[in-house]
Amino acid sequence: MNSNTVLDIFKEITTIPRESGHEEPMTDFLLQWAAERKLEARRDAIGNVCITKEAAPGKEAVPTLVLQAHQDMVCEKSPNSKHNFLTDPIEYVIEDGWMIAKDTTLGADDGIGIAACLALLDSDTPCGKLECIFTISEETGMDGAMQMEEGFFTGKTLINLDSEDEGQMFIGCAGGVTTEAVFDFQTTAAKQGWSRIKLTISGGVGGHSGDDINKERVNTVQQMCRFLYGELDNIQLIHINGGGKHNAIARECSAAVTTPDPEALAARFIEFGEALKNEYKVSEPSLCFSTKVPEHPCAHLPMRDEDARRIVSSLFACPHGVLAMSQTIKDFVETSTNLASVKTDMQACTISVCTSQRSSTRSSCHMAAAKVEAALSLGGAKVEHLSEYPGWAPDVNSAILRHCVASYEKLFGQKPLVLAIHAGLECGLFLEKFPGLDMISFGPTLRGVHAPGEKLELASLDKFTRHLEDVVTTYTGQ
Repeated sequence: MNSNTVLDIFKEITTIPRESGHEEPMTDFLLQWAAERKLEARRDAIGNVCITKEAAPGKEAVPTLVLQAHQDMVCEKSPNSKHNFLTDPIEYVIEDGWMIAKDTTLGADDGIGIAACLALLDSDTPCGKLECIFTISEETGMDGAMQMEEGFFTGKTLINLDSEDEGQMFIGCAGGVTTEAVFDFQTTAAKQGWSRIKLTISGGVGGHSGDDINKERVNTVQQMCRFLYGELDNIQLIHINGGGKHNAIARECSAAVTTPDPEALAARFIEFGEALKNEYKVSEPSLCFSTKVPEHPCAHLPMRDEDARRIVSSLFACPHGVLAMSQTIKDFVETSTNLASVKTDMQACTISVCTSQRSSTRSSCHMAAAKVEAALSLGGAKVEHLSEYPGWAPDVNSAILRHCVASYEKLFGQKPLVLAIHAGLECGLFLEKFPGLDMISFGPTLRGVHAPGEKLELASLDKFTRHLEDVVTTYTGQ
């Protein structure tokens, strides 16, 4: 097993559509891959896959080791991309030591974890029994881990391969909940003499709503509402649309309005954009503000003023970003919330909002969700909390932690960082379902996760591969 083998397998994985909720091609690939190598494989009712490799000769007494990755990927693309995630392979380039997606996410989260598992299963690495678990729909609610059947795997030690910083060992993660809301509105006639104009914020960096929430990145939905809030006496709101996945920071947002003086409104929007660019001049180098006056009359009526006011005010007031830092771990985010997306349905006269809350403390997670609910409910929205998953409390006395740290230090002459992560991992759910599991998470370095241009550092892949192989080879269960 080497990093070239892992990379080759990952390249094959990039050709397989595997959007969350549509993992069937990936599931079929895994089962066929196992069958071709005469490895035991099974699929549970929801779509999780377990592939088992028996112990090498002389390693029969070594306790079973579980390796885990998820099948799905976050599917985000640039505004002008025509990529179809249900049919098209991911396009990428290899440049300056990185594998980089062109106009989409790369899916190294967590395709590279899958590739590492398959490389090990297909190698002659002398190790004990391996159970490789591939879950579904991790990115949308951890459905695979949540609905995994009792006894699906037997090992008592698990290595999660879904982390994104080489040289860092993770022993804890945040729990989370998704909060969705729906606003109703009524339409009215456009005011006489008023004209339509479309306002767009684009070019935001975006990123992972856990790992990147503390990096001072623009949430375009919130900032669009900031501008609209100041213009409520001068506009009629037709629609607002922005953001995408619940676990990604919104990178673009547009709003269509009517106004008595489109040129003046456009000028104020561009002026607002210049001020915002200055506020975010370090973290947002490519932020763009544009306006467009449509050539043809609008087919949709604007909202009533009172509906637009309560909706825009509520969205602007809705919290986004870091809510609390850890009191025990330096520079570690404890609690956050992400105003992920807003979508207008002109036929149904509704605006749907998706947010996600994370915290290392369950009560704080509930507080964050309640705060979001309060802000949206004040605007008349119907609010629902979905897909709650538990955090994973660190165990500094973990046997697999000691083993992985010792292996890393032996290979590279330095100790890895041992941390908790603000992102959600499936480990918390596994611990609830399989009490007593000893777990750790590590992986190669990824950047731009959950955003177009996601990339994998190849030098880190080499170190990750060497480390994983050594951990598996030298593991004794002690």
